[in-house]
Amino acid sequence: MVKIYAVIDTNVLVSALLSRFKDTSTVQLLQLLILGEITPIYNDEIFEEYQTVLTRSKFGFPDTLIDETLDVIRRYGINSSRTEASEQLPDPKDVVFYEVALSVEDSFLVTGNIKHFPKKPFVVTPAEMLQIIQEMKSPKTGLLSEPQARYGKK
Repeated sequence: MVKIYAVIDTNVLVSALLSRFKDTSTVQLLQLLILGEITPIYNDEIFEEYQTVLTRSKFGFPDTLIDETLDVIRRYGINSSRTEASEQLPDPKDVVFYEVALSVEDSFLVTGNIKHFPKKPFVVTPAEMLQIIQEMKSPKTGLLSEPQARYGKK
C-alpha cells in the first residue's frame, strides 16, 4: 500500500465535521484519515489552529468529537518542521500549511481554499485528493500491463 501524506487545512476539517452527508469529499477524506489511509502532517502551530477553530462556539461541535478528531491527527500524524517558501501567499495565516507541506517529500496540501495557495500539483481540493487516492488504488493499466504485450502472445 502506498503511503499518502497530507497537510489538512482547517477549513477541510470544519467542513467535514459540519456536514450532514456522508458522501461529501471532506467527510470521505476525514474517514480515510481515521482509517489510516492518509497520514496527516502538522506542526504545533497548525495543531493549535485546529484546536482554536474547532472549539469555537459558533460551530457547536461536541467536545468528544473535537477530542477524537485531534487525537487521530496527533496519534497517527507526523509533527513536522517548516520548509521556507519563496512564494508570497495572500493570507499570511496560510503560510504555515504550505511550508509544512513542503517539508515532507511527496505530501499534499488539502484545502477548500485553493485560490489562497500557489498553483502547484501538491495543492489539491478534497475532491482532487480523493481522485488521487482512487487512482493510486486502481490497478495500473496500459500497454505494458497487458500480458500479450509483455510476452508477444494473443
